[in-house]
Amino acid sequence: MPIDGCHRSFEELSREILPMYMERLKGMMLSPAPLAAFNVKGDGPVARQRRLGLDHDPMGCYVLLDSGKPVYVGISRGVIKRLMDHVRGGDHFTATLAYRIASTRHPHGTTASLAMQAPEFRARFDESRSYLLSLDVAFVEIGNPLELYVFEPYCAMELDTSFDAGGWNTFITH
Repeated sequence: MPIDGCHRSFEELSREILPMYMERLKGMMLSPAPLAAFNVKGDGPVARQRRLGLDHDPMGCYVLLDSGKPVYVGISRGVIKRLMDHVRGGDHFTATLAYRIASTRHPHGTTASLAMQAPEFRARFDESRSYLLSLDVAFVEIGNPLELYVFEPYCAMELDTSFDAGGWNTFITH
């Protein structure tokens, strides 16, 4: 019985499909875009996707690169909008990675909402967004939801974007 329209077996996903997406993504990583390009004043998701030569905001997996080194893997049903949220988002709900970086580097011991109201932590959050603006990004479109969700941890493991490796991926749920 297929899940979310995926008619492939797990074996087929692991042996053929996920490695195929990885090769595509690695090819895109050879010429990544600056993440700062997703923070252009006046550009919305539609304008940004057109500048990238896309006719839609793709569902897919993206990797953030720091001087060519993968540091974060994420997925989204709308990659362009999600990347814009990472660098433009103003709170812990939209700019979740900036919040994670700030709270990891500067633990606050309170709720996210209260931390975001504290001027000192807010400055750390803004520093984290500035760091993100210095990164590059590459992404691959993946149209099937199950393939996308399975690809994210595969990709994070393959590219070693864990905290221990200096990256920002975790799959601990809250």
